Amino acid sequence: QVQLVESGGGLVQPGGSLRLSCAASGFTLDYYAIGWFRQAPGKEREGVSCISRSDDSTYYADSVKGRFTISRDNAKNTVYLQMNSLKPEDTAVYYCAADLMRTQCTGVGVQWEYDYWGQGTQVTVSS
Repeated sequence: QVQLVESGGGLVQPGGSLRLSCAASGFTLDYYAIGWFRQAPGKEREGVSCISRSDDSTYYADSVKGRFTISRDNAKNTVYLQMNSLKPEDTAVYYCAADLMRTQCTGVGVQWEYDYWGQGTQVTVSS
């Protein structure tokens, strides 16, 4: 069964850190660019970050640039999103998605371009 599973979300105070994981099963992440998206209550889903299949390009939305770092461990079939200096406005459900056709990450792209999606993990930043 092909699936992506996110984990690592939770409640953290402003200024804190979390590391989200996106683990694939049923297929090999090596061939896919991976995007992270988030959706806050009452807002549309937005692209946060992207990493190309070969690690040679990454992209970050302006809202997270300098605070979030995306990386991948193909041996573990997992992609990570390290989130530092978290702010209340980072509160959202975070989703990872896999895109077979994307070769470079000059942006996150649009949702319909992605082939597989995880179920999401909640991140809450609050004191």
